[in-house]
Amino acid sequence: MFVTHFGHACVLVETERARLLIDPGVLSTGFAGLAGLDAILVTHEHADHVDAAAVRALMGRNPDAVLVVDEVTAGHLAGQDRLRVARPGDRLTLGGEAVEVWGGTHAPVYGDVPGCPNLGYAIGEGAFVHPGDSFVEPGCEVGVLAVAIDGPWLKLSEAVDHVRRVAPAVALPIHEGELTDPAKYVGMVTAFVGPGTEVRAPGRGVRTEV
Repeated sequence: MFVTHFGHACVLVETERARLLIDPGVLSTGFAGLAGLDAILVTHEHADHVDAAAVRALMGRNPDAVLVVDEVTAGHLAGQDRLRVARPGDRLTLGGEAVEVWGGTHAPVYGDVPGCPNLGYAIGEGAFVHPGDSFVEPGCEVGVLAVAIDGPWLKLSEAVDHVRRVAPAVALPIHEGELTDPAKYVGMVTAFVGPGTEVRAPGRGVRTEV
């Protein structure tokens, strides 16, 4: 499996069966020219996870791709062909690859700030897991876990605890698009997650085998 992190929450996952792009949002770059995608998966409606104009352009470049979203995000993409609304508990087959949908709700930000639906995606029986903006656990053995390291809804200790609970073979730090010093946060996660999990941060746009 190959993974390319396009910054913030956007990740391209390439397995032997499928090319799947997750969360192409406004804080990510370098994904606009991608072709040969089997699906674009969006975890939730926030702009740092879905740039509606960019997604429409990507769908035009990828005529065989399916767009997978939650029911609220679907409303922002009305009229888009090949759109599929997913819900927790769904099991999808995208380009021949199994994708399990889980999650439910975006992690709380503060007080009565309204939440929104948030989907997590487990690709290839847990070979790669993207939880969106949530620390809900996928309930399966995980090869690579994308883990958020910054945001108004988290503190770093929660990210570390999440990695420790899930215990993936590899942790991929994401959701760093508004940080001025992402390396500091990656270093802290690396120091605290303990043995058994390798933390990898290959750099924006770098295709790496995991």
